[in-house]
Amino acid sequence: MEEALRRAQGARLSASDFAALISPVASQPTYLEAMAQRSHELTVKHFGRVMRFFAPLYVSNECINICKYCGFSRDNPILRVTLTVEQVAAEARFLHEQGFRHILLVAGEHPHFVSDNYLRDCVARLHPDWPSISLEVGPLETEPYVPIVEAGAEGLVVYQETYDRSVYDAMHVSGPKKDFAWRLNTAERAYAAGFKRLGIGALLGLAPWRNEALALAAHAAHLLKTCWMAQLTISAPRIRPASGEFQPLVNMSDRELVQFVCALRIAFPEVGLVLSTRESPTLRDHLIPLGITLMSAGSHTEPGGYTGQGKEELHVTKGGRMLKPDAPMIESEGEHATVQFQIADERSPAEVAARLQQLRYEPVWKDWEGALNRV
Repeated sequence: MEEALRRAQGARLSASDFAALISPVASQPTYLEAMAQRSHELTVKHFGRVMRFFAPLYVSNECINICKYCGFSRDNPILRVTLTVEQVAAEARFLHEQGFRHILLVAGEHPHFVSDNYLRDCVARLHPDWPSISLEVGPLETEPYVPIVEAGAEGLVVYQETYDRSVYDAMHVSGPKKDFAWRLNTAERAYAAGFKRLGIGALLGLAPWRNEALALAAHAAHLLKTCWMAQLTISAPRIRPASGEFQPLVNMSDRELVQFVCALRIAFPEVGLVLSTRESPTLRDHLIPLGITLMSAGSHTEPGGYTGQGKEELHVTKGGRMLKPDAPMIESEGEHATVQFQIADERSPAEVAARLQQLRYEPVWKDWEGALNRV
């Protein structure tokens, strides 16, 4: 452990060094404090005291996959909707007025509702007002990604969910997402299509976190070599309550999450680390100095969540089939589509920005590089 920390002063860390940083020994107060200090130093050195803001915009919660942990799973009887392109634009205008200039379009995987043409049209509609547009959608081949990139998308996020193949197979009952290798290779197909930002991650709570951390680090190291012209981000979201009432198979404490974030920053000093509203305000505030460089704020995880768009087209599905209009109401029915998961930090973007300034950090709303790329 001491040797890994010494090498963290400048030398590239090996896989065994990273394993030492995430070991139970490294979670001891003395070592964890040393890791936190080094993580903070590296973050300030490479990123300064700034935090890049982004907002997720859910465009559809239709999905053909059955995934045991996901609120959008096809077998969950929930309220669903796919927003029209103009409804997506209306949701985006609300976020634009709040100050956001980085947007992440999120959708369940259903080619009937969320086709590559639909994604291209959404991106093209938003591109004039948004310098940075990323997608978190079902994986595609390289060729269908190209017109989406040409329309103005620059980033693609795809979480492997779990790198444990046996757990992956058990969690993904049916649908295209069941193909482990197809999903694993998505980032490289996206890079070949021209995406400039690639995001990867593991959903913590499905398999022992230290195993996931080692695999995620290996994946990141591979992408840094093969997709070296793209910017890479890593996320480590923990499972949150959602429709279907799935419970984490393994638990990860706040302390262990802090250890993981510090280890990632020390091992990958120039990689962006993402923190969503899945975590509580207190924990998010404490993680800010320890390596996080991208944060969401004021998030909604349902289509139409910001302005109520699409509520006239809400419909109930069960087992992938739309219920008859006279079907009995279900618990999730209401004014809006069903959320993918419940968020933990409900502060407004302005409140999060104010808190960052109290901590002597600067919230960054606009991507100047994206603006210059269009000159």
